[in-house]
Amino acid sequence: MTDKAQDKLRLNLTVLIKTETLQAIVGNTKKSAGKNASGVCHVDTALKVSEMVSRFLEEKDFNSYALDIKNY
Repeated sequence: MTDKAQDKLRLNLTVLIKTETLQAIVGNTKKSAGKNASGVCHVDTALKVSEMVSRFLEEKDFNSYALDIKNY
């Protein structure tokens, strides 16, 4: 599935992260989302992890890292 930009692809993969990292993402996502009128918080934390990892890879220039043969 392609992303909004035509030169990007959406990948589903397994990423190892620390338990405390996932707990922080879940907690902070719930805090930032707030609750609905019934007092229930509905958030997709898996989507948030995906967004955060994608943003991190973009900001840290993963493309250049991947292009460098020394990283293999």
